[in-house]
Amino acid sequence: MGLATGTYGGRSAQERRTERRERFLAAGLQQFGDRPGYRAASVTGLCEAAGLSTRQFYEEFRNLEDVLAQLHLLVNDRTERAVLRALADAAGLTFEQRIGAVLRAYVTAATEDRRRLRIAFVEIIGVSEELERQRLLRRSRWVQLIVAEAEAAVARGEAAPRNFGIAATAFIGAVNGLLHDWTAGQFEATLDQVIEELVTLLLGTVRPPGPPDSAR
Repeated sequence: MGLATGTYGGRSAQERRTERRERFLAAGLQQFGDRPGYRAASVTGLCEAAGLSTRQFYEEFRNLEDVLAQLHLLVNDRTERAVLRALADAAGLTFEQRIGAVLRAYVTAATEDRRRLRIAFVEIIGVSEELERQRLLRRSRWVQLIVAEAEAAVARGEAAPRNFGIAATAFIGAVNGLLHDWTAGQFEATLDQVIEELVTLLLGTVRPPGPPDSAR
């Protein structure tokens, strides 16, 4: 055996540690995002699923909450990257077209693996004050993104100026609830139908309704 900082089997200590961490996270994704779920999971069960020891687990994480926290960040990062790519690709399009492209990217990335969806929208809720702060912080980033796009639409003359913060927060809550219920089979709809509904909803929050017919 060499020193912990040396190489073994052609891999450095850091490479072996990175691999172990990824195996723990993969096991956490399966156990928290499917069965038994975060609240019924155990360190022993997670280690067995990862094929690693509890000693190795505690070298990487303090507890299962640490694993859940890291998975929540990874899920959000993955979805955020998809959205930012869509925004870059949609440069020069109208606001409505940009919104459609962004929401398609978000919904596709968020729902392509239901385990990730469950971690982001279900398992993270009510675990601890620390995780709640993390959840709200990441949620605020989505709100800020919507507000920035809405304000850019105002600058282009595609939307009326207003304080978009409350509307964006309400929209994010609606998105999370809709995607959770859709993937849970609470109603039948195609991906295109879900996206169309979200586009309509977001445009309604950004663009004020026109005057009633009697006032025209």
